Amino acid sequence: MSWRFFVHFSHLPLVQKVLYSGALCVLGLGYLFAMIYVFASHHGRDGKDMLTVDDIVIAYSGTKTGTILESALRGPMSNMLPAAENLKISSWVGNGITEASYESEMKAIFDKRCVTCHNKRNPHIPQLENFEGIQQVAEEDHGVDLYTLVRVSHIHLFGLTFIFFIVGSIFCHAYLKREWVKISLIAVPFVAIFLDISAWYITKIYEPFAWVVIISGAAMGSCFALMFFISMYQMWLYKLPADAAQGEECLVVRERGDG
Repeated sequence: MSWRFFVHFSHLPLVQKVLYSGALCVLGLGYLFAMIYVFASHHGRDGKDMLTVDDIVIAYSGTKTGTILESALRGPMSNMLPAAENLKISSWVGNGITEASYESEMKAIFDKRCVTCHNKRNPHIPQLENFEGIQQVAEEDHGVDLYTLVRVSHIHLFGLTFIFFIVGSIFCHAYLKREWVKISLIAVPFVAIFLDISAWYITKIYEPFAWVVIISGAAMGSCFALMFFISMYQMWLYKLPADAAQGEECLVVRERGDG
């Protein structure tokens, strides 16, 4: 293994290890909540409780057989209102909505359950304050629209890049006997980010690419977890093998001499 740019956690000052540990813990908690949000916002669209590839297809490509509102009521919004009201709205949409039936039967449900969030103050989600807004989500479900995909894409590209740059920079101080494993754990998330976001768009026209979304997400999560736990373990509990410690000591002495 080349030692030229390798300084193990055991040779870092305490203040730097505390800084790294704090950053990893906060990022880890943030990543956990992000995974919970992904599950909550996508699962159930196909009528099943677990997150499936069909849920991903519906999210990005649409159902083609139902409406946006029905898809939301089966998936991320299913727990936002009682089952009886959920079924009542779905039946109303399925039988064909009219303004008269909205005013007489449905308006009270929407005002009570939906309008608190789905209003004109939040331009990024459908507004359900009136019949015109409900008409827009009672149309055929074609999945996430292109504008939303572009908006979410640039947020994810910047955010995930910063996350894995920070975690990877910390992980560079870890010792792995085979350097290619270390390089792979750092490189794979960046490849997965590109594949994941590209697959959002491709899934809209070729549904099997939903598998790329799932596999890429799993690859990012796995690499994050491995880098997190290896870094935390080696930072506080691990002792370098004798040959690795000797090589690193030589590097420190040589660099001091060069200075």
